[in-house]
Amino acid sequence: MTTLLKNRASGILAHISSLPSPHGIGDIGHSAYKFLDFLKASGQTLWQFLPTGPTNPVFDNSPYMNTSAFAGSPLLISLELLVEDGLISRQSLKIPEFSEYQVDFKAVATFKSRCLQLAFKQFDINNTAFLQFKKDTPWLRDYCLFMVLKEEYQQKGWFDWPAKLACRDHAAMKKEENNHTDRIQYYAFEQFSFFSQWQQLRKMANDKNIQLVGDIPIYVGWDSVDVWANQSIFELNKKTHRPINVAGVPPDYFSKTGQRWGNPLYQWNSSNKQVSKQLYSWWAERFRAIFKLVDIARIDHFRGFESYWSIPATHKTAIKGKWVKGPGIHFFKEIYKKLGPLPIIAEDLGEITPEVITLRDALNFPGMKILQFAFDGNRENSFLPFNYDTPNSVIYTGTHDNDTTVGWFLSNQLTDTKRKELKQYCNHQQHDDDDDSGIHRDLIYLALSSISRYAIFPLQDILGFGNDCKMNSPGSKEGNWAWRCAPRFLTSDISSWLHGKCELFGRSPQPTRSANKNKNKITEKANA
Repeated sequence: MTTLLKNRASGILAHISSLPSPHGIGDIGHSAYKFLDFLKASGQTLWQFLPTGPTNPVFDNSPYMNTSAFAGSPLLISLELLVEDGLISRQSLKIPEFSEYQVDFKAVATFKSRCLQLAFKQFDINNTAFLQFKKDTPWLRDYCLFMVLKEEYQQKGWFDWPAKLACRDHAAMKKEENNHTDRIQYYAFEQFSFFSQWQQLRKMANDKNIQLVGDIPIYVGWDSVDVWANQSIFELNKKTHRPINVAGVPPDYFSKTGQRWGNPLYQWNSSNKQVSKQLYSWWAERFRAIFKLVDIARIDHFRGFESYWSIPATHKTAIKGKWVKGPGIHFFKEIYKKLGPLPIIAEDLGEITPEVITLRDALNFPGMKILQFAFDGNRENSFLPFNYDTPNSVIYTGTHDNDTTVGWFLSNQLTDTKRKELKQYCNHQQHDDDDDSGIHRDLIYLALSSISRYAIFPLQDILGFGNDCKMNSPGSKEGNWAWRCAPRFLTSDISSWLHGKCELFGRSPQPTRSANKNKNKITEKANA
């Protein structure tokens, strides 16, 4: 199986919603284009972001609890590009006063929905590109009907809809489609707009020699079109449609009671060959879809393919779950038969066993190294850079689930002794012991100098922001995912500093014909 990483490189982790924009949330138009310029000026080759699917306010608009594993979020559609396409007048936008620092998801959703519906009124549903998109997008029909039914039944979960619709009775579904043709066309228009704009963004990124790193959550939300349309591949009670067991992780660094995510589990161990075939086919289509959008994909909770934590759905915490064997390497071999080897980063954090490492290494997937996990006083800690035994890894200061580096360093997570030790690792001892300014740059410097081929940093760490700017606090159910970066913080001084350090440690962009050739082969297979 092929090696993903060729040259040393650096990148930034920033979700699209966090980017500067006048419309209350970052988007995939000029908001993203300007960020690409910042990345290029900073000598970056990688832009990593979180899942881009439609979010659900019931789950705090978490990008890891999407309504669909295939669709794009309408909140990320660029209104500016719709203005340029002549579908909305600039005057009709009537932009509310949005915060530069936080996404108000409810206000943004109301504003963008109004604007998108105005654009739809001017849109020609008979144009060739739109008709071709509908023809070429197999998941679109189910998605549009699902969204219409969510409206009709006051946002109730599909499992609480009338029985015939919950069970996907063909006649009942056809009747609903006939009754809601205009709204179904509207939801198709939203998706057409998203994916048309995305392809422009991807081309611009690749023209600047920047690779897009997407995110595949291993699980999908219970109240999603994916579960509704593919009920047999999930562990569901056939009468109530409720999950029998749900996903999560045992007690760990983030929570003493573990994390009960609540997603339904896949029927990996079904004795029914038809169920297994459908499950593998669904995953193949999921990989095919993500690689139409990105160059590299990070599998969130990769360890779930080796063994996953199964929690009885009746339990309120994750404590009394159990490990169940996953599909292992057989799954990836079957996917590779259809799509060929894929450029994947394995999120191998948490309770990792030798079996998980064996699976990761057999697939030659780079794992993740998190510097915030390195400084516990144990010189054999696998996250300490001098213990790395392979360059086939991606080093981060932290992820979207961590505090910012500055916030973490100043918090009670570190003792004074550990802070002093950290400063020694970063060669910071020449400074005043009370001078903690620049600790984020010290860790970035340490990461860039490591043997890991890829080094990726949350934007908050590049900017040296505190814990009021963290993206997510695992285990908390609200107040997450809303952080935004104001435009004035993305300065030339910061990009010059980062560019210089990437040059120093051999991480400047290095375009190669072979890399582009391999990437094109992967794209061709994904589009096949």
